[in-house]
Amino acid sequence: MKHLVLLPLLALAACATPTARPATRTPVTPTYSAVGLERVIGQDAAGLVQLFGDPDADVREGSARKLQFGSAICVLDAYLYPKDKSEPRVTYLDAREPDGSAIDRASCVAALTRRREAR
Repeated sequence: MKHLVLLPLLALAACATPTARPATRTPVTPTYSAVGLERVIGQDAAGLVQLFGDPDADVREGSARKLQFGSAICVLDAYLYPKDKSEPRVTYLDAREPDGSAIDRASCVAALTRRREAR
């Protein structure tokens, strides 16, 4: 009689789906593409001023320099470093919306370029 009571319970247990373990998440490192940044990477300060107008901030630290350009759409930080004894040139860009949210760097460059052309 005991076996008759256990038989339906075993049948139900066989139909249950096993509990899946949560997938292990590996931290994703963002990648940065230079597509759309060709007009800026490698420029010197004069080239940036010609492209975007006068910077909103000009910060110098040793031989390095950061020029910041902003609009209602985004803020772009251009980092210029010298190579050997040449004039500092843009080696890295960072972009964000005015509230600090992330924005695509190429989109920011395009927006700032259009701002300059509209003047």
